[in-house]
Amino acid sequence: MPPDSQSARLLGELLEFMVAAADPARVLPPALPPDCAAPARVIGAGKAAAAMAAALDRHWRGPLEGFVVAPYGHAMPAGRIRVIEAAHPLPDMAALDAGSALLESVRLASSRGEQLVCLLSGGASSLACMPPPGVSLADKRAVVAALLHSGADITVINAVRKHLSLVKGGRLALAAWPAPVLVLAISDVPGDDPAVIGSGPFSPDPVSSEEALAVLAAYRVPLPPAVKRWLEDPAAESPKPGDARFATVDYRILCTPGSALAAAVAQARARGFEVLDLGAALDGPAEALGHAHAALARERLAAGWRGLILSGGETSVEVQGTGRGGRNSQYLLALLEGLRGEMDVAALAADTDGVDGSGGAGAWFDATVVARAELYGLVPGSFIRTSDSHGFFATLGSALPARPTRTNVNDFRAILVGAH
Repeated sequence: MPPDSQSARLLGELLEFMVAAADPARVLPPALPPDCAAPARVIGAGKAAAAMAAALDRHWRGPLEGFVVAPYGHAMPAGRIRVIEAAHPLPDMAALDAGSALLESVRLASSRGEQLVCLLSGGASSLACMPPPGVSLADKRAVVAALLHSGADITVINAVRKHLSLVKGGRLALAAWPAPVLVLAISDVPGDDPAVIGSGPFSPDPVSSEEALAVLAAYRVPLPPAVKRWLEDPAAESPKPGDARFATVDYRILCTPGSALAAAVAQARARGFEVLDLGAALDGPAEALGHAHAALARERLAAGWRGLILSGGETSVEVQGTGRGGRNSQYLLALLEGLRGEMDVAALAADTDGVDGSGGAGAWFDATVVARAELYGLVPGSFIRTSDSHGFFATLGSALPARPTRTNVNDFRAILVGAH
């Protein structure tokens, strides 16, 4: 961010405060059992998996062995725990190998009665992949890619993912039974539902195969024949709530979008700002939310209010055209459009995992950025229609660069009303 932009620096510092509040090194140790001296087998997957593994290695006093899967570029040394990498958000061959290795490791723990520790965070759905019989990796990639571009939210997308997997939707819990399982999770989903976080490999699945098929029909996703056959097969049904085999799973959520946003809100208030906290579970279309927040900011400004409007959650984008960017920069572009050239508002929107779709980590704007957009003749609406939000902000020098934060508590949105 430009050093001469006080507003941009403030917003960026609040983002960093939210990311720091979700640092695995901070949130994992307090959640560990008092006695960490027993041998344990470790598995895990997600954007925070490598940092969680490093924290576990430092604090678990007993013997440890195992591995976790992180996105490419997110690995870090984790002592006794191996870190491997795979693709996100669409699985690749490395993710396929990782899914097979996870299932093998869980079965080994079951046969030996070992303590199993699973480190789980957002991104796991792609990083550990094991399609059911007859469904190819290409089939699964095609279905997931169509859903990701359809505007469907993460709960809907993961409902389908769970039914196209032999490791998600509670199936790892069945493979682990009767071994004791400790799941340590960082939530990245609105509502913090364990069945949705990482597609719930150790959680019962309340969604049926029939409902997954209905989702695919509602979003007009072309179905490969093998996918349709599998979802119509009774074998596709996932284990449901009430299954006694989940009794050996101890599930602990270390950090949530709500707790991380609360830390940023407290920091903003400590700096003397009045804060309107909209909560950490906002979802729906990114463009609609951006326009709604623009109306709210204009209303507050007209009333003479000065302060910060903060929110989190996970919006969605129906991708058109180039698709450069993600839900945060798309939201910010719609916010800018809705502000109609208002110069007394600055804003930032970013994903706490450091990656916002296909471009950067998000974006920001202040009065100087608004002025440059007018000077260059850049019209937000035209970039919204081609889903090129990253291109808009990159041209203006206000796109946030992608970076691995090694955590993930979803999105951070901040609007400074009365920026001057």
